[in-house]
Amino acid sequence: MAADKTPLKLPKENLGVEDFLPLLGTDYVELYVGNAKQAAHYYRSAWGFQPLAYAGLETGLKDRVSYVLQQDKIKLVLTSPLKSGGDINKHIDAHGDGVKVIALWVDDARQSYIETVNRGAESYMEPRVRKDAEGEVVLSGIHTYGETVHVFVERKNYKGVFMPGFRNWDPLYKPSDLGLKYIDHMVGNVGWNEMDKWCQFYAKVMGFSQLVSFDDKDISTEYTALMSKVMSNGNGRIKFPINEPAEGRKKSQIEEYIEFYNGAGVQHMALATDNIIETVGSLKARGVEFLTVPSSYYEDVLDRVGKIDEDLAPLRELGILIDRDEEGYLLQIFTKPILDRPTMFIEIIQRKGAKSFGKGNFKALFEAIEREQESRGTL
Repeated sequence: MAADKTPLKLPKENLGVEDFLPLLGTDYVELYVGNAKQAAHYYRSAWGFQPLAYAGLETGLKDRVSYVLQQDKIKLVLTSPLKSGGDINKHIDAHGDGVKVIALWVDDARQSYIETVNRGAESYMEPRVRKDAEGEVVLSGIHTYGETVHVFVERKNYKGVFMPGFRNWDPLYKPSDLGLKYIDHMVGNVGWNEMDKWCQFYAKVMGFSQLVSFDDKDISTEYTALMSKVMSNGNGRIKFPINEPAEGRKKSQIEEYIEFYNGAGVQHMALATDNIIETVGSLKARGVEFLTVPSSYYEDVLDRVGKIDEDLAPLRELGILIDRDEEGYLLQIFTKPILDRPTMFIEIIQRKGAKSFGKGNFKALFEAIEREQESRGTL
């Protein structure tokens, strides 16, 4: 694996160009974890991710090991340190397992870096080229909230398994996939009064626009509240809701997250499916635990959302929530935290035309989260 680390000059003449950061989609999400081998087993066994690529001692890496898993368009990279000390260890010590990299697929990683750094982004990685016999991948990166980073990935000249430095990973154990298709959105939790700062960052630095906002009147219960704004890139393929705490009688889920994560970070990934009943049924059968809402939720839900294609009985049995907007409706459900710290969880979502985020479900969802917080003694 060869890397070109020639310093880049940053021309300033193109700052006003519209759509200055065209994004093709989410390339991968990298989590720093305490034990990548065991985490990879979990995401294969419970979630149906398929083994794709591996890098470690056998490929010449001395300080870390990474397993790459894929399900349709979703790629997860699970990375653990091989030695004590170092940045990965510090990240895990501070945050527990968590998302470090949200990698974005681009046509030109050099230009993506120039455009974002010129607009005020802090550099994480100057453009570098990784090469092997299968071609080359260009990478660059910038910092965002907390210790989360965006890496721009240009892979148009690469035909290998993942990227240079990785080899094919093809173990015998391959549980079937569960119908997960792509990352619908990824949610970041930030500290008190930091939501607007980071929304402005995505607007100014990356050209995103605000899709929708929710205040503490929308997202509140008797005890807790939060604020949220959803930022989206031009083609709508990348959507980042940003949450901050709001004043409430007790500690909100955002405050709990920030306390245990030790700062801002990715709260959850929303993974899309075309058949949420089959997907969630299979996930439950494999041991994934979801938040539950009272059965009374379903007594008047169809009065609120109108006619849907699905029978209500399996949705009620699985605890799947329903909401509608002007474009259609959606079905969604949220896991309990998938880590020992009450930090990251996963949402499963099926869109039947709706482009919103389930505003009508917020109260039932947050009351379910509060019940979990109370059981942990952190409400």
